[in-house]
Amino acid sequence: MKTYSIAYAAVTAVAVTFIASGRHDVGAADAPTVPSPTETKALAEEGFIYGLPIVMNYAVMYEYAVDKGGSQFKAPFNQLKNEPRVYTYKDTAVITPNSDTPYSFTWLDLRAEPIVLTVPAVEKERYYAVMMCDGNTYNYGYIGSRATGNDAGSYMVVGPDWKGEKPEGINEVFTSTTPFSLVAYRTQLFDPADMPNVIKVQDGYKVEPLSAFLSQPAPEAAPAIDFIPATTAGIKENFWSYLDAALQYVPETEMDKEIRTKLATIGIGPNKTFEMKELSPEHKKAIIDGMKAGDEKISTYLASGMTNVNGWQIGSLPGDEAHYNGDWLMRSGTAKAGLYGNSAAEAVYPLTRVDGNGETLDCSKNNYTITFPAGQYPPVNAFWSVTMYDGKSQYLIENPINRYLINSPMIPNMKKGDDGSLTLYIQKDNPGGDLEANWLPAPNDTVYLVMRLYWPTTEAPSVLPPGKGSWKPPGIVKAK
Repeated sequence: MKTYSIAYAAVTAVAVTFIASGRHDVGAADAPTVPSPTETKALAEEGFIYGLPIVMNYAVMYEYAVDKGGSQFKAPFNQLKNEPRVYTYKDTAVITPNSDTPYSFTWLDLRAEPIVLTVPAVEKERYYAVMMCDGNTYNYGYIGSRATGNDAGSYMVVGPDWKGEKPEGINEVFTSTTPFSLVAYRTQLFDPADMPNVIKVQDGYKVEPLSAFLSQPAPEAAPAIDFIPATTAGIKENFWSYLDAALQYVPETEMDKEIRTKLATIGIGPNKTFEMKELSPEHKKAIIDGMKAGDEKISTYLASGMTNVNGWQIGSLPGDEAHYNGDWLMRSGTAKAGLYGNSAAEAVYPLTRVDGNGETLDCSKNNYTITFPAGQYPPVNAFWSVTMYDGKSQYLIENPINRYLINSPMIPNMKKGDDGSLTLYIQKDNPGGDLEANWLPAPNDTVYLVMRLYWPTTEAPSVLPPGKGSWKPPGIVKAK
């Protein structure tokens, strides 16, 4: 999914803007009613932490659903884009790509009327999940194997102002806190030969306005919007201007009323125009220092907000509005770790760069193994996987057998120990013979590994709650 590169770009590039600026503008910020530089810095720090996920989401929406000429464009609003493939080493637009589940995407415009998402009956052994994420980056609803089962059904998504009764034929209603919302579909792929079956499932996904679902006349269309272009380059110029733009489509709630009121005092919010160039040098510095302080606070949170379990970092960041409960630092940390991650009930992601002794994984110097004792595989209702990434770039690794991960559906074809244990070989060279089936090809460099546990069990042994569960991933061991 979309990564946190935008966050870094915003901070570093605005810092460059400040350093390059020698102007001594005297503008509105010097008026006696505006906050002092000290107060402005504090507001900028708080505002950056609050606004980062909203700006990142707005940028992705623009790239995926608005910018038809852009390289990231998927489909217009309320239309579905299926991607019948998994990511490989050739995919470098997004770091830490998921190669388990081919994606489908739709961005919803809920202003004129609700949108109906219809899913087909999916064979019970195949996991799939449809995640709804709004402009606040709250995961406000799920359809799929865990949430609603694998039977066919139709589900209605409504905007924040919708009022009405659930129409006949609708299984459930989901409410977005914003008028625009992402829907991300993940469909399990068992192996490369299984792709035609995934395509069949994807072809069964349907997105349509409620009026079409009910065979009724469509209501008047919502007014067209001239969205402010939001790209990484645009964010570099002025993060706050894009926050102004994004907040137009994120209605204020009781939860964020206080921070929105504070931001308005420095000219940030719907129908406001924030111009960095009009600030005094002191206020410019205060804004930039505040952003940098906010970014550092997010990084510190990420470093301390995960639990170390045998060298694996495990945490629970994404969730719905109740999960965040106004904790903007947690929400911003979630966006920086990876926008649009699953809630813990849907998937947990232990990740590591070190072995069980805390030493950096470096396959240019060592070979490694990870052994799951018999009966102690990752406890899931769906499936699990371990994916290999380059330790520096976090991209998938080019290798002679085109294998980027090992997952639980592959186990029947893998070699087991005499005691029933399963050992994965993490190294750059093919171990050969029967062990090739257990080989996770590594780079000739440092390593980044991500374990994905889809639909984790809730009864012991369980990885839940993340980092505190009764099941613990085994540490990675340096081969002798």
